[in-house]
Parts: sequence; C-alpha cells; structure tokens
Amino acid sequence: MQLRNTIIAAGFLVSALFSMGPTSALAEGNEGNQVVGSHSNRLIALKTKEKVQSLPRFTYDSGLIFQYPDAVRGVYVTGHSAGGSKFNKLLGLMDSTDLNAMVIDIKDDWGNITYKPEPNSPYAGIGQNFIKDPKAMLKTLEKKQVYPIARVVVFKDSILANKKPEWSYREGNTVWKNGRGESFVNPFLKEVWDYNIGIAIEAAKMGFQEVQFDYVRFPEGFEKRDQTLTYSMGDYEKRSEDNIQKRVSAVTDFVAYAREKLKPYGVKVSVDIFGYTATLPEAPGIGQNFSKISENVDVISSMIYPSHWTSYFGIAKPDVEPYKLVTEYVKVEKLKLAQLQTPPISRPWLQDFTASWLGKGNYKKYGKAEVEAQIKALNDQGIKEYLLWNAGNSYTSNVDYTP
Repeated sequence: MQLRNTIIAAGFLVSALFSMGPTSALAEGNEGNQVVGSHSNRLIALKTKEKVQSLPRFTYDSGLIFQYPDAVRGVYVTGHSAGGSKFNKLLGLMDSTDLNAMVIDIKDDWGNITYKPEPNSPYAGIGQNFIKDPKAMLKTLEKKQVYPIARVVVFKDSILANKKPEWSYREGNTVWKNGRGESFVNPFLKEVWDYNIGIAIEAAKMGFQEVQFDYVRFPEGFEKRDQTLTYSMGDYEKRSEDNIQKRVSAVTDFVAYAREKLKPYGVKVSVDIFGYTATLPEAPGIGQNFSKISENVDVISSMIYPSHWTSYFGIAKPDVEPYKLVTEYVKVEKLKLAQLQTPPISRPWLQDFTASWLGKGNYKKYGKAEVEAQIKALNDQGIKEYLLWNAGNSYTSNVDYTP
C-alpha cells in the first residue's frame, strides 16, 4: 500500500511539473516509474502521459499584443528607414491607407544586425545602430496595430563569410565573391543554420510576429561552380543524392529546422523565393524547390516583379503588362499549392519601382496604375495578401490597396 501511494504521489508530482511546461525528457522519464506486474501503476503512468501530451506547448510571451490583419498588405522597410525620419512617413502611410504591415530588416543583405544587441549577445559584434530602440519601435507598431515582420537575410552574408571562411566558399586562398562583390555562407552547414536562427529568435523575443527568411538558397549559378570552389558538404557529403538534390535537401532541411526551433516563440515563419521556382520542378543551382519549401512554412512569398521575367508566359515585355504577368504566374502557383496537404498562405512580393535598366520600350514607369494592376490581378485570382518592394522605401502615393 505504501509503495502504491508513493507511485501515485510521484504521478501527481509529474503532472504538476508538466502544468508549468512540458518537456519530452520528463515525459520519457515518467515511463521508467512503472512497476512490473502492477496494473494500477501502469494505468497511472498512462494517464499521466496522456495528460502531458494534451497540455499546450510552452510559448514565449514578448508582452506585446498584435492581431493578425484581415489580410497582410505590407511594405519593405530597411533598418535605416525603421530607425530614421522615414519611419514616421511610413507610419503615416499605414494610417491613411489599407496597408497594415511592415517587413523590417533585422539582418540585412550584408550580414549586419540592424540594432545594437545586448553586450553579452553573440551578435553584439555585428550590431549596427540603425534602429536605436527596436523595442520602442515595436511598441509604436503595437499601438497602431501594424503587423511587424522581421526580415532575416540568411545565406547571403559577406560579414560572416569573411569572418568564418570555413563556413563559406573559397576560390584559392580567398573567400569567393559574386559579380556584385557579395559573399555567401554555406547552406550545408548546421553551424550557419544555428547562427541565423539565433538572430530570428532574438527578433521573436522582441515582439515580431513573423520571421521572414530571405536568400534561403545557394548563390545564383552555383551549378557552374560547385566543382571548382572549395567548401564543405557537412553531413550531406555521404548522401547518395547528386549535388542538385543535396542542395535541395540542405535548403529544405534548413527551413524545416528553423520552423521547429521557432515554434516556442509563437511566430509565423515565411520564406522569400524566386518566382520562377514555382514554374520548375526545382531550381538546380540554388537548391530551391517551391513545393518542398512551401510544405515547411506558414507563408510563401514569391518575388513576382514583372521586371524580373523573360517571355516565359508568352508575354514579350512583361514589365509593361503587370496585370497579365501576375495573373499568369498565380495560375501556375495555385496548381502547385493545390497539390500540398497543408499549403501555406500565398503572399507575393509586388513591384513598386521602375526598372529603367531594361531599356527603352521594355519597361514603363511604375506608379498608381501599375501597382493597382498587380494587386487586382492577385485579388481576381483569390489572393488577398501581398508585400510591396521598393529598395529605398519610397512608395507610390494615392494607391488603392484594395482595388
């Protein structure tokens, strides 16, 4: 009788511990308390285990409260804009229109953190004072109910590549650079994954409601360099897949791993992806498989800027026909997403800039009509969410964002 009471008390203790926050280690340990031959003891352990599994997972509370909008309609915001005078102008845009979200650089295209982390943070050395007080900024966004999304540029990272050449690609004795002078870090390496996920976790703790990973890929044209650059394949070295499939596996695995690591922080996970990736089984050089990435995110954001397409859809000059281009793209994307068991939200990136580099006759000046045409094309195809890209964060005036 005394033994049975002791075991019952232990069962209650484990239940109490789990009411404060379950862990798989305790759940497994509880099974070890069973006494062979005692039906009562096995029943107690089983009930305890069932109770543990039914409890909600621990979620970090930043103290900020945001409501997810009816549909996210957002703009891109650099660290400089978020921390400077342009921020108030962008808030005014939110106040006066149907826009309701900001995608804010937290780790930028060079690898800088756009604010100063705490001195004991592993990222203190790469922090820039672009956003002077990110918590105050988020409090302002909370007050105005502007949905905050943290943009984290992942594998394009010149700072980390030069600090840790062994995590990058080397050409001879130097870190490889692309034609724009940018360096990348290696998606095959879990150390690189953890480095970026740590930054995403800091953003989630501050109160960002979503983490958007950008440059989740190998460098463009990598299929032409994979045999000439020096780099590690890490755990993927011994896989039987060819190099293309190894790259696809590495990129997909990172996204799945990141989403799992971010679950305790209650944030959505989104990924930016090249629009043309949806038109292919997979992009062989960069390792992006639209369907596999989509299966592991809450939101997929294809970059479908009309200026970035060739005549793929039979449109000779895509930049001058924004409505038609977006319509044809979405038809392809919808077919891909319909094949998934749990498709993510589609929230494409749209163009709010003029692509004059295309040359006379191949582009048009983008303004109110062109931005509205892209949004209307999405709406006509049943997509209500979108993001607008302008590198300088100067967005077109007087646009109807719900045409």
